Amino acid sequence: MKRIDIDILNTFQQDAALLTAGTKDHFNTMTIGWGGLGTLWNKPVATVYVRPSRYTYEFMENEDYFTVSFYDRTYRSDLAVLGTVSGRDGDKVAQTSLTPEFLDNSVTFKQARLTLVCRKLYRQDMDLAAMPEDVQRRAYADGDVHTAYIGEVVDVIEK
Repeated sequence: MKRIDIDILNTFQQDAALLTAGTKDHFNTMTIGWGGLGTLWNKPVATVYVRPSRYTYEFMENEDYFTVSFYDRTYRSDLAVLGTVSGRDGDKVAQTSLTPEFLDNSVTFKQARLTLVCRKLYRQDMDLAAMPEDVQRRAYADGDVHTAYIGEVVDVIEK
């Protein structure tokens, strides 16, 4: 596995990131601010969180692979579109300057400075009752609780 230099404690909060799942013919992407990188079952992994209300959730449920890609701050406005416009309503990627790049098992974008290609290992619906009450009130007042997805990082594409 290729070595990458990344701040695993801050990268999702400070860097602009996209989660993408699907195929060349049918995919969706969304901006993410929560995630983690580490090791599980002796494998390098990425963990991402998706609410069932998000269109990307359908792709995460149905596909075996997904990508997590990171961008320079110059693409902030593009990622803002991809985080606020639903792919259910049309081709939201066309509203950005990003160009899809099709991989064997998933999709990323040519402008990504780093893409982690992940094979889904595990998924788990988060348990609202197991969370602190302040988190329940702040993040889940509407009851739309995230599903956690853990993917083995099977390829790293760095530009």
